Amino acid sequence: MSCFQFQIEGLPAAEFTALFGLNEAVLHSRHIQRRIVAEAHDAPCRVSLLDAEPGEEVLLLPFAHHALATPYRSSGPIFVRRAASTAQLQPGEVPDSLRRRLLALRAYDAAGWMLACEVVQGDQLEPLLERLLILEGSAFVNLHYARAGCYAARASLAQI
Repeated sequence: MSCFQFQIEGLPAAEFTALFGLNEAVLHSRHIQRRIVAEAHDAPCRVSLLDAEPGEEVLLLPFAHHALATPYRSSGPIFVRRAASTAQLQPGEVPDSLRRRLLALRAYDAAGWMLACEVVQGDQLEPLLERLLILEGSAFVNLHYARAGCYAARASLAQI
């Protein structure tokens, strides 16, 4: 049993709410695509950390998930559900959208330099996530969907 817990965080809903009111031409100019989800588990929302349901409106947009000034600086595509509110997970809680997928984990120090990286099935996430978070100098772990390579969420040590 660990002496700490991790905290997985979704992105803040407020960063994306206004985008849903933009017309298609403006979205296109910002490299954003509005979509209606066709199949279950096709569009994991990075705000709510829930999979969008078929028929639900989402935006597919570029997002700078690692904007720190290092060679690891990166961005990539994310989905955001129109109805999303920011995930409010308990320490140690893993949402189903992560649990059901193959994940790539990347541990970084506070300056954004990568310390370690691993791949794990989402249903076996906890031990590896804990191990990466207790590495000397580890500040956070970015979780990515390994197959598509897209950013999924961030984890850090819970403030308990």
